[in-house]
Amino acid sequence: MANLETTYLGIQLKNPLVAASSGLTGSPAKIIELAQAGIGAVVLKSVFEEQINGEVGDMLSRSSGSGADYPEADYYIQHYVRNNSLKKHTDLVSEVKRTTGLPVIASINCVSSAEWPSFARDLEEAGADAIELNVFHLPVNRNVEAAAVEKIYTDVLMAVTAVAKIPVSVKIGSHFSNIVGMAEKLKANGARGLVMFNRFYEPDIDLEKLELSASEVLSSPAELRHTLRWVGLVSSQVSHLDLAASTGIHTGEAVIKQLLAGAAVTQLCSALYLHGPAIIGEMLQELRRFMEKWNFNTVDDFRGRLSYSKISDPMLYERSQFMKYYSNRKDQP
Repeated sequence: MANLETTYLGIQLKNPLVAASSGLTGSPAKIIELAQAGIGAVVLKSVFEEQINGEVGDMLSRSSGSGADYPEADYYIQHYVRNNSLKKHTDLVSEVKRTTGLPVIASINCVSSAEWPSFARDLEEAGADAIELNVFHLPVNRNVEAAAVEKIYTDVLMAVTAVAKIPVSVKIGSHFSNIVGMAEKLKANGARGLVMFNRFYEPDIDLEKLELSASEVLSSPAELRHTLRWVGLVSSQVSHLDLAASTGIHTGEAVIKQLLAGAAVTQLCSALYLHGPAIIGEMLQELRRFMEKWNFNTVDDFRGRLSYSKISDPMLYERSQFMKYYSNRKDQP
């Protein structure tokens, strides 16, 4: 029988399917369902510093409205809310480890450089096997150079790896001028893994109300193509960096493609929302059938087999192929 075991961030997983950070990984009950369905590991719902700050602000506003005006009270409120909110996440780490035995990756989303190391240390002490940094900086100032934006990511990473003893990965978006170069910088500054790619909130316009609204939250299978290209490129050119492919992975076939491109694991989110935990078993069965068809005993037997450096024509990964495709189409004028 095909052996689906793999290693990610130095952690042994029973298979390469990882539940991405989302509302589905925010409670022990939901995670137990994922574990029973066969998931290989979970990334817990992110600790959002911004949300904690919002809770602090709300409580401080209510306190001010009641007539209280003591700096000591404000200090107490700030630390009470922070510690109480963070405790929910550290308790979740401990509970999931106790009830499922799954490898647990804690996710952190911060807006200030001071809190990243502190959150990471607390989650590590709670038993997390690794830390995933969910970093995103939207450059809206036209005077800020690209290097300054990239430095935000590396500064956060270095601050966390300075205190964390467990492996650290970084979840990034695809909006970099040089994704391969950014991956190399993150590895050089301590990242053991890279999650490609984060799917951020995107605005849309509601024509009925003439106002801004949110675009589609869930990914589509078509988005696999973008991730697949960069997994194939980065896995070939940046060594000793585990890649977690994310976005557009809705079938076992998509999982197989990302592994062939060089991913260590695949992260699932939208597929779980759309189809429930049952999709995990279907994906694993499809992966087994593929391996048996091609006589692959382990995932490592075919991982990266079709990455940028392994295929005979690496240009297939490059943008120029788009023009070549259409220039050869007979139905074009």
